[in-house]
Amino acid sequence: MAKIWTIDNKAEKKLLGKKLEEFDFSKHTLKEINELVKEMDQSMQEANGVGLSANQIGLDMSVFVARWDGKFFAVFNPKIEKYSKEKEAMEEGCLSIPKQYGEVSRPESIVLIGQNKQGKKVKIKAWGMLAVIFQHETDHLNGKLFIDRMKKGAKLRDSE
Repeated sequence: MAKIWTIDNKAEKKLLGKKLEEFDFSKHTLKEINELVKEMDQSMQEANGVGLSANQIGLDMSVFVARWDGKFFAVFNPKIEKYSKEKEAMEEGCLSIPKQYGEVSRPESIVLIGQNKQGKKVKIKAWGMLAVIFQHETDHLNGKLFIDRMKKGAKLRDSE
């Protein structure tokens, strides 16, 4: 179980605000990749999250895991290929910004491309909450937090 990094710690905040390195499959065995995905998934579930990026556990590599609607995703080197014109505002939170929530407007559907844990290309069409999760996690890998996307003057809300 990995410790979740937060913006409350200066050193951790630095990696959370940095664009991460591409994941290089040639430097890892499939066993190491499977262990990484398993550790990220366990850390995410333990923290009651729906998505987790590598930098949230201190790793400088472009990979995230997500669980939504009974499905599990592990996406390496993700990029959003297409965004819908229609946007939807939704309240978001983040394991790296504990107990804080804020409204973010994002495209309501996307097409995500990346690689699976074997390094094969994947293309996933996502809408609704899954599209939000994928955009939130892809943002993390590019050094962006949901608070950077909130409307100017929008307030964070503390959870109870």
